[in-house]
Amino acid sequence: MTHPSTRPSSHDQADAAISHAGYAQQFSRSLKSFESFAVAFSFISITTGLFTTYGTVLNSGGPAGIWTWPIVGAGTVAVALLYGALASRIPLSGYSYQWASRLASPVLGWWFGWVSFAFLAIVAVAVDYGLAQVALFPLLGWEYTPMAGALTTLVVLVVQMALIIWSTPITTKINNLAVSAEVIAMIGLTLLIAGFAIFGGHAEWSNLTSTGAVSGDGYFGWLGPFMLSALLGAFTLVGWESAANLAEETINPKQVVPRAMVRAILLSVALGMVFLVVVTAALGNDVAAITASSAPVAQVVENVLGAGVARAFLVVVSLAIFACGLVIMVSCSRLVHAMARDGRLPFSTALSRVPRATGGPTWATVLAAGASIAIVLAFSGNADALSQLLGAGTLMPALLYAGTVALYLATRRRHRPRPDDFRLGKWEPLVVAGAVIWLVIELAIFLIPSDFRTAQVYALGSLVLGAVVFAVVWARGRERLTREPGESTDSL
Repeated sequence: MTHPSTRPSSHDQADAAISHAGYAQQFSRSLKSFESFAVAFSFISITTGLFTTYGTVLNSGGPAGIWTWPIVGAGTVAVALLYGALASRIPLSGYSYQWASRLASPVLGWWFGWVSFAFLAIVAVAVDYGLAQVALFPLLGWEYTPMAGALTTLVVLVVQMALIIWSTPITTKINNLAVSAEVIAMIGLTLLIAGFAIFGGHAEWSNLTSTGAVSGDGYFGWLGPFMLSALLGAFTLVGWESAANLAEETINPKQVVPRAMVRAILLSVALGMVFLVVVTAALGNDVAAITASSAPVAQVVENVLGAGVARAFLVVVSLAIFACGLVIMVSCSRLVHAMARDGRLPFSTALSRVPRATGGPTWATVLAAGASIAIVLAFSGNADALSQLLGAGTLMPALLYAGTVALYLATRRRHRPRPDDFRLGKWEPLVVAGAVIWLVIELAIFLIPSDFRTAQVYALGSLVLGAVVFAVVWARGRERLTREPGESTDSL
């Protein structure tokens, strides 16, 4: 038995996992429990999701559509618990790419990585478009146009890229500040709106069961307006797995990362539900007018609290959404770096290079930003760009979550748990059932109705482009797609 004084620390064990996987430690391991939680919470960013998608839900399902939020939340927690088990088993950057590569095959892992890249590239655009349309333009009093939104998004992407390359500690501090400000502001704003709406006569509680401008015919039917409103939660409650993507920069990742993901979701679901109830009641009697607004939440805040409070809150919203986009690009750069160091991308030597332990991987970050910039240029003249980006940014993670849960189910019997693993214990069957049921429903919502055809086209197009890149990688060195660096998975 190892004497307590000589037992390896969690830090040493985490570094050993990287060494066993065949890699050298390239990043500074500086993320503690709060920082890991902040990464997951910032990617979710309920401020981003609610400000960006609330108007879409009013148009597709009406005010009553907010009640899909806790349903999505419950399903997402179940999925996150299974992700936590995999993240604890293989605590490496690249998350599902690494898991699929080491538990199934490098080829399958490559496709997991590619779909993750396609998701992160487009969701960064969706978030930064949202920053322009629902926060910056109302804050500055500018009139929103598709071209102005595209140009603003391009500028934001470049600034985010520069920050990530320059300094990971600075990026982390910005994110920590944004998360703290977001939590305080969301709680404060919810209380203010509730107080002024109730005592000022703005509250209309019947809105909570109203379909608004949407017809009530077949509202609760299969794939009816109510189910389509799941976009609200399905777009917002994603990205929490980014904490796993930064496992190599996290202290004691086998325990910290799984808990960070679940806690971020639970807090987001709780805060988001209360905020949605209050804002929906505060819509008042003129639901149709606010439904037609390009920034309905900002409109409600102004109507109830006045332009001054609305403007002050939009400053916090802008910071939160910017941090959300920043974390998304960080996650994308780490994914690119993880695939490149295995030689599984063109120009892998450059893409895997990390000039400084305290900075981001330079060319991997440039590629992540460049992919998002290309998407912005493709949508630049589209007046409906934001809603279409939201759909694509929701379908892609749904596909990833379904694939990763299937991977967990296919490999769980082969795993011999270690003492420091995150485990589900007797709750595993219930968690698996919840995750599978939710993912079947989610995929049906985003694959069957015609409402999400643009999202489906993006998903299909990304797979076609992926086939081209895969062919190049295979032709240049197929041996890299037939073996893993380092020792076997059992040694992790």
